[in-house]
Amino acid sequence: MILTVTLDTVLDVTHRLGGPLVPGAVHRVPEVVERPWGGGLGAARVLAALGRPVTALGFAGGTTGELLRRHLAGVEGPLTDALLPVGGATRRTVTVVEPDGGVTVLDGPGPTVTPAEWAALLDAYRDLLEEAEAVALCGGLPHGLPVGSYADLVREARGRGVPVLLGAGGEALRRGVAARPDVLAPGRGELARLTGSTEPEPAAQDARRRGARAVVVPAGAGRMLAVTAEGSWCASVTGRPAAGAVPPADGPAGADDGVVAGLLAGLADGLDWPGRLAGALALSAASAADRTGRGARARALPDVDVRPCPH
Repeated sequence: MILTVTLDTVLDVTHRLGGPLVPGAVHRVPEVVERPWGGGLGAARVLAALGRPVTALGFAGGTTGELLRRHLAGVEGPLTDALLPVGGATRRTVTVVEPDGGVTVLDGPGPTVTPAEWAALLDAYRDLLEEAEAVALCGGLPHGLPVGSYADLVREARGRGVPVLLGAGGEALRRGVAARPDVLAPGRGELARLTGSTEPEPAAQDARRRGARAVVVPAGAGRMLAVTAEGSWCASVTGRPAAGAVPPADGPAGADDGVVAGLLAGLADGLDWPGRLAGALALSAASAADRTGRGARARALPDVDVRPCPH
């Protein structure tokens, strides 16, 4: 079983416009898609569609949380909902996608997690780690949790010998890196804020010196970089995915869901770094290409070339 942890779960409502967004105007919306979102939930959907047993842990509260859980129940594949109740209402976002690819996101407020609710999640997390082959800790922190929460979860996983991937931001990322996650998978912006460098490979090397055992980061369109103890690997997509390749995450972070899913599967299967990176980039490209939101099972993935990075 693969475990994903999403502390700040989100129900995203994506509106796809037929024309450009005009402030102050009324728009007819030909397509609206609701989906669970927030770091690990997107990766869990991709893994389930690939037939990989996955458990999604996190918080869900209020009517939005109930709706989010109903969507999870409708996901095709072996996905187990382990979301815990929280007193506040789950966050909701409204995403507006224009035909030219422009994206506008309205990010609503989320719950404030109490110490008792956090303690309940820690207990559930420790129990689930007993069966987990790999774990991902993704997304932001809800109000009420200390900035060291991800660091605590990293240490719990490492203490049980479970490979752990961290994809967070801000001070939570900085604290989490120091706990020595097996894989750090931030966006380029978060990595730059952590290290002060906008160049992917120097920034990834810096993040490794801060504690991460390996760092995976986007390196441009259709390319990805992994800096590990075994060396640096560069991956690039060499072919296009077939339509309907994997279930997408229909918002701006869809590719990230594929990256996390691919890396988790590679960790669970004990693949070497070229194998992990090839799977992650293939799923990333396919997730970005397929925006139907209908949860089709994997049919075809693009070809990916992985080789040692030139120096």
